Amino acid sequence: MLNIRHLPLLILCVCIPAGVFLARLQPFWGGILFGIGCLGTGFGIYDLLQRNHAVLKNYPVVARLRFLFEGIRPEIRQYFLESDHDEVPYSREQRALVYRRSKGLEGLRPFGTLKSLQKVGHEWINHSIAPTHLDSADFRVLMGGVDGAVPYESSVLNISGMSYGALSPNAIEALNRGAAVGSFAHTTGEGSISEFHRRHGGDLVWQIGSGYFGCRDEDGNFDPEKFRQQARSDQVRMIEIKLSQGAKPGHGGILLGSKVTASIAAARGVPEGVDCISPSCHSAFSTPMELLQFIARLRELSGGKPVGIKLCVGHPWEFFAIAKAMIETGDQPDFITVDGAEGGTGAAPVEFADHIGAPLREGLMLVHNTLTGLNLRAKTRIIVSGKLISAFDMARVFALGADACNMARGFMFAIGCIQAQTCHTGKCPTGVTSQDRGRYQALVVDEKFRRVVNFQRNTLNALKETVEACGLQHPSEFTPHHLMIRISSREVRSAASQYDWLQPGSLLSDTSAHPAFVKFWQMARPDSFISTINAGA
Repeated sequence: MLNIRHLPLLILCVCIPAGVFLARLQPFWGGILFGIGCLGTGFGIYDLLQRNHAVLKNYPVVARLRFLFEGIRPEIRQYFLESDHDEVPYSREQRALVYRRSKGLEGLRPFGTLKSLQKVGHEWINHSIAPTHLDSADFRVLMGGVDGAVPYESSVLNISGMSYGALSPNAIEALNRGAAVGSFAHTTGEGSISEFHRRHGGDLVWQIGSGYFGCRDEDGNFDPEKFRQQARSDQVRMIEIKLSQGAKPGHGGILLGSKVTASIAAARGVPEGVDCISPSCHSAFSTPMELLQFIARLRELSGGKPVGIKLCVGHPWEFFAIAKAMIETGDQPDFITVDGAEGGTGAAPVEFADHIGAPLREGLMLVHNTLTGLNLRAKTRIIVSGKLISAFDMARVFALGADACNMARGFMFAIGCIQAQTCHTGKCPTGVTSQDRGRYQALVVDEKFRRVVNFQRNTLNALKETVEACGLQHPSEFTPHHLMIRISSREVRSAASQYDWLQPGSLLSDTSAHPAFVKFWQMARPDSFISTINAGA
């Protein structure tokens, strides 16, 4: 359907008869106008029919200016497209990396790195003089499977939670089809499982948020029967209880009624056209002990599938309380997804996006140290998310204790996101985050899913080369000793010496080995998220 985005093309079409008319009076200028009209119309029709670029499909002819600038040499493009001071979440370098990998254009950069290796804070992975050779980059990690439960052999790189509603139908389809072809997992986001998640059969991690979308009763409470029916689908491989997310931890959400379409309402189990509320906290549990009981209940209802939690770490004593509940109940999550405050969403207040919640590194190390110190680490895998893009980003978090990584924005870039930062307006120029049919139809699933597959595969190939260069066999073998950090112009330290690391079981007898535990461990209680100090104990 034509609209104002196609106005330049319509003007060019009008130039054709106008040129013919003008040629009767001024043959030269009439011919020029006629030629411009024919040439521009030809390009515009091609743009509408092509399937590779959603921006061209949505903005025929005028979007070619973007590609013209992209073709200009880098030193000129720097001035015309974006300055060095652009305050955008992901740099030119990161977006270019995803662009190359998603299109299979992996290549070398001439003349070495653009970054100063002497800059304070610069990090690198130390290599080995005896590198290894690996036959495959298909690195896997086993989730669940304890005490007769159903395990899931997960890739170490999967798609992070992005809900249908936040993303368009075609974006969801492209991501899930890519996951199916590439044999990795697609996290649903708290918007539940839609028809677009099901069309291509890709492995799903069903995320259960505070709104219990897809498994709620009419009052918004958890409905165990509805959960059981969906969770036992062969496509659902794991269940993730979202306690908080990095971009807006402790903050609820709302999807305005005008955006709650029939298909979104069906997926979430809410009325069409009515504001859809995500409360700031869960109603199915209110204490650490109840959380562990809820995890066990979901595991049973799902037929033994891995069940975990997702959180952005906040008050340390609250996670310590969950850990103490694990000790007391003898049960624990199959996995914990640690989301860093770097995580992005178009629905977060600026204060939350910038200043609420622990960054990924600090949250990951707290969770890893706690589980290690309590001898719980072997049964619970740690997945991390939060502004990860490259194979080095993955190697770094593996060195700090992660088992697997989830990426969101990298996969969005792969299917066409240009970081226009108009997600909240419904006017995404590439159709990735829009529910406007005229916009998201420009995102051609048959083409974009290949870029999802390419990005994941090529990133893992780069990770494989990193693992080989370090003389290792699997990313799980990275340790804090591999990660080096420049502290000053004259001093370099490994992460092993830069941070405090707990030994297995050390917390069971001594909590004085780490400053965070000295300060907060005694404040935690397994029967409440409220600290003993705040409770008046």
